[in-house]
Amino acid sequence: MAFEKFTEVVEIKEGIVKVKNKESILKSIDELIFDAVFEESDDIRTKKLLIIKEIAKEMGAIPSSIQGLYEEMGKNFLGFTVPAINIRGLTYDVARAIFRKSIQQNVGALIFEIARSEIGYTKQRPLEYSACVLAAAVKEGFIGPVFLQGDHFQIVRRYFEKDPVMETNYVKGLIKEAIEAEFYNIDIDTSTLVDLSKETIYEQQRPNFENTARLTEHVRSLQPEGITISIGGEIGEIGGKNSTPEEARAYLDGFKEVFKGEKGLSKLSVQTGTKHGGVVLPDGSIAQVKIDFDTLKTLSDIVRKEYGLSGCVQHGASTLPEEAFDKFPETGTSEIHLATGFQNIIYDSKHLPDDFRKMIYDYLKKQFASEWKEGQTEEQFIYSTRKKGFGPFKKEWWSLPKEVKEPIMQELEQKFELLFEKLRVVNTFDIVKKTVIPVKVPVKIEI
Repeated sequence: MAFEKFTEVVEIKEGIVKVKNKESILKSIDELIFDAVFEESDDIRTKKLLIIKEIAKEMGAIPSSIQGLYEEMGKNFLGFTVPAINIRGLTYDVARAIFRKSIQQNVGALIFEIARSEIGYTKQRPLEYSACVLAAAVKEGFIGPVFLQGDHFQIVRRYFEKDPVMETNYVKGLIKEAIEAEFYNIDIDTSTLVDLSKETIYEQQRPNFENTARLTEHVRSLQPEGITISIGGEIGEIGGKNSTPEEARAYLDGFKEVFKGEKGLSKLSVQTGTKHGGVVLPDGSIAQVKIDFDTLKTLSDIVRKEYGLSGCVQHGASTLPEEAFDKFPETGTSEIHLATGFQNIIYDSKHLPDDFRKMIYDYLKKQFASEWKEGQTEEQFIYSTRKKGFGPFKKEWWSLPKEVKEPIMQELEQKFELLFEKLRVVNTFDIVKKTVIPVKVPVKIEI
């Protein structure tokens, strides 16, 4: 009886999922994804999420690698910057809003991502995230490649120093889990291991490029037949300063020497002055951050012309002023990561009930009191911890009434529309269709 709702709309024969009636899927997908996400049995939950993923593929929303598009960008920059959006809460609803806007604006160059840290505090394992995004694609009638990305699959330095094998194996396990959930885009971040005590930049970057190369080989060993996973590297974590051409060249040259394989990296994340989540002032507002666009342009030109990469990636950008976003395509930035700004819209919306917001803030003040730094105002503390209010209250967020969620989603849609226009990804569906050939990876599910 556990799968009754599912077997009403799909047939599962010899492990293969077939949709019986597309109209009935559209009517029931809201209920199916809720049922799957909040299923108490781990085994049944996994199977329900897998069924939803297979439904989406049957309906034409196919998890894909953006590699083909990025290879094209590596030859000739196409004039747009791909937004990679992290969804921390209300994932199904937010993904629906993104797909609605992408269909209206004919956007194909668009990534849905979740970081290693977010997987933990939002309580969304890769399969759940994948199923929620793909269910949203089904609901909104999106047909085409869907780009799911593991963001900041990062080696944590303090864990690595304590036990490098255990920490590396943890990241390898996370990569495997994500690929099995059909994340065919992975950002490897070993920039945490850069050793500034070394005399030369090459030797400073050595722990970074050697570990990136090993993890890239691991990704390549796991990728399904017919798919080349798009892999990103990073140089901009350590030191709190902007990345330099010397660092980019040292890292990429070192990677090429160490990496054993045909396809290497497709992009490079760099530091240009931003901070994840923005810089919070005592009143809880966000300080204006000045991005070094000259550095971004110089580095994007170097990695594209000298190494054939798509360009550079900008992290921590969602809290920037609106007028900054036009500059990313102008500087040849290939990808931009956006998260906190959307979280802020949700939490700060006048449509979110005050008692609901207070319930979460009271929980944060009690549960994360040890993270309240000396000299930090309550506004600063709440701002820095409220990302952790989505996971423990996932069901409560999901169960907010329609009259609360719908106007919040409309606010988000306005932001998505503006970003898509400024990043110039409007009408990119055709170039994506031309450069990316979706591959349906077979998955068998026994129920």
